Amino acid sequence: MIGTYLSVVLPELVLAIYAMAALMYGVYTGKDREAPLLIWLTAAVMVGLGFWIGLAPAGTETAFGGSFIDDGFARFAKVTMLIAAAIVLLMSQDFMARHGFLRFEYPVLVALATLGMMMMVSANDLMALYVGLELQSLALYVVASMRRDSARSTEAGLKYFVLGALSSGLLLYGASLTYGFAGTTLFSGIVEAASGGMSLGLLFGLVFIVTGLAFKVSAVPFHMWTPDVYEGAPTPVTAFFATAPKVAAAVLFARVAHSAFGSAVDDWSQIVALLSVLSMFLGSVAAIGQTDIKRLMAYSSIAHMGFALMGLAAGTVGGVQALLIYLAIYVTMNIGTFAFILSMKRDGEPVTEIASLSLYSRAEPLKALAMLVLLFSLAGIPPLVGFFGKFYVLKAAVEADMAWLAIAGVIATVIGAFYYLRIVYLMYFGEPREALDSSMPAVQWVALMASAAIMVVGVVNLFGIEGLAAAAAETLVR
Repeated sequence: MIGTYLSVVLPELVLAIYAMAALMYGVYTGKDREAPLLIWLTAAVMVGLGFWIGLAPAGTETAFGGSFIDDGFARFAKVTMLIAAAIVLLMSQDFMARHGFLRFEYPVLVALATLGMMMMVSANDLMALYVGLELQSLALYVVASMRRDSARSTEAGLKYFVLGALSSGLLLYGASLTYGFAGTTLFSGIVEAASGGMSLGLLFGLVFIVTGLAFKVSAVPFHMWTPDVYEGAPTPVTAFFATAPKVAAAVLFARVAHSAFGSAVDDWSQIVALLSVLSMFLGSVAAIGQTDIKRLMAYSSIAHMGFALMGLAAGTVGGVQALLIYLAIYVTMNIGTFAFILSMKRDGEPVTEIASLSLYSRAEPLKALAMLVLLFSLAGIPPLVGFFGKFYVLKAAVEADMAWLAIAGVIATVIGAFYYLRIVYLMYFGEPREALDSSMPAVQWVALMASAAIMVVGVVNLFGIEGLAAAAAETLVR
C-alpha cells in the first residue's frame, strides 16, 4: 500500500527531498556563493521532472484515501508549471547577481512554491488543497520581499501576505462550511452531496471557496494586490508570479469547480462568467493609463485571467480544453515578454518606464521585432498563436450558449489591443530618448527569441497542445 502511494506522489517527493537537500547544502557550504549552482541544479531537476511526468503512461491513480489524484489534467498542468519555473529561474540569475541580491534561498523557495503548486493541481480533497495552497503562498510571500534593502519590495511582500492571508481565510471558511453540510472533505463526496440539489450551506461554502480562489488568480474584484506586488517585487520574482502560479491557481479553480461541484455547474458558471467579464474589462481599461511596464503587465495578467476563466465558465469539456490551451500559450508569451523586461537597463540600472522604449527599434531591431511579435500575440492579433488562445475560449463560450460572454471578450480584446500597440508605436515611431543598454544575457536572449518564434511557427499545429489539452480535459470532466 505504501509503495503504491509513493509511486503516485514520487515526483512531488523527489522535489521535496531535493529542496530540503539544497537548503542544507546552501547552509553548510558558504551560503550565497552556491546560489548560481543551485539555480542551475534546481532548473535541471524541474526540467527532468517535467519530462518524467510528461512521458508517464496515461491513466488516473489516487493516493492517501483519494485525497491526492494523478490524472492527465494534473500532469498537463505540472509539466507547464515545471518548465516555466525552470526557465524563469535561469532568466533570473544574471539580474539578481548584477544587483546584489542573489541568495541561495531563492531557488529553494521557488522549488518549494512549485511543490505546493503540484500539490494544488493534484488535490482531490479540501485539506490537500489547503496544504498545497499554503505551501505555495508561504514561499511566494518570502520571494516577493527578498530584496531586503528595497522598501518597495518589502511593501510588495507585506501587501501580498496580508491579502493572501485574507483570501486563505475566506477559502478555509468556505471549506469548513462545505465539510459541515457535505459531511466529507473529499471532492467525490462533495459532488455526491450536491447531486440532489445544492443546500443553502453548500451554496455559501461554494461562494467563499470561489472568492478565495479568485484572489489567487487575481480576478476582479479580488485583484487589488496584483499591480502593487508586480511593480514592487524584484523583476525576476514578478516574472515568476506571472507564469507558473497563474497556471496552478486557474487549474485548481477548474479542479474544484468540476470535481467537487460538477453536479452544480449552473450554480457556479454564472459566478465565474461575471468574474471573467469584470476581469477582462478592468484589466484592459486600467492598463491604458500605465506608465510602468510591470504595472501594465499586472493589469494585462488580470485581463488574461478573465479570458482563461471564460473557458471555465462554459462548464464543458471544450471549455476546460480551451482553458488549458490558453494557459500554455499565456505562459509562453509571458516568459518571452519578461525576458525582454529583465534586459531593460540604462547604465546598468533596471528601467521599467514604458517611455524608455522610444525608438528602441533603431538600436536593437531584432529584439524590437521579437517584442513586437509577442505584443501582437498578447493582443490576440491573427495569425499569431495568441489569437488561437482567445479563439478557443470564445468558441467554448459560444458552444455553451454564452454568446454574450464571447461578445464581451471580443470587445475587451479590442480595448486591450490599444496598450500593446502603444508600446509597438513607441519602439518604432516614438520621440528620441537616451538609449537603453544593448547587452542581454544569453539565457534571456534565447527565451525572448524562442518565445517569439513559437508565436509564429506554432500556428501550424500549436505543437500538439490542442490534442494534449483535450485528453487532459476529458480526465477531469466526465
